[in-house]
Amino acid sequence: MLKALIIFLMLTVVASLFSGLFFLIKDGGRTKRVVNSLTVRVLLSVLLLAVILLSLWQGSLTLHPTP
Repeated sequence: MLKALIIFLMLTVVASLFSGLFFLIKDGGRTKRVVNSLTVRVLLSVLLLAVILLSLWQGSLTLHPTP
């Protein structure tokens, strides 16, 4: 379930990035939709980082160091 949440957050970050690109091309940067889309992307990225760090701290995710 945790890995599905991480994948979902990663996909929404990418979708938000491409929506910002679409609004930049369509509007030419005249509206605030680009800024709003990129703000959502940053917030989702912070949420993704928090989920990963929290799950590492709790032990739900483990790191696999190379030998």
